[in-house]
Amino acid sequence: MSTVIIVLALLAIGVGSIIYLTKKSIIKDSDGDFIPDVVEDKIEETKKKVERVKEEVSDVVEIAKELTSQVKDVAEAANGKSKSRKGRKPVAKK
Repeated sequence: MSTVIIVLALLAIGVGSIIYLTKKSIIKDSDGDFIPDVVEDKIEETKKKVERVKEEVSDVVEIAKELTSQVKDVAEAANGKSKSRKGRKPVAKK
């Protein structure tokens, strides 16, 4: 029970400090939501990075699927099961 009180007291001190420093304009908070602008900027940067990583991972997954298909074709050709060349069709000349 005393641990809960200590945690709540520390949380109240932290929130009070942020509110005080914001009111004194030591911490900038242009939109008045009691979240410092620096924190909001870092969150936006992180969201952008996460979105970019998702795009790259999806590209890697697509390439990995194509690679597994090509590896199967190579294995069949090495075993002599494939009579004709599979894989990409040649680009038509214009």
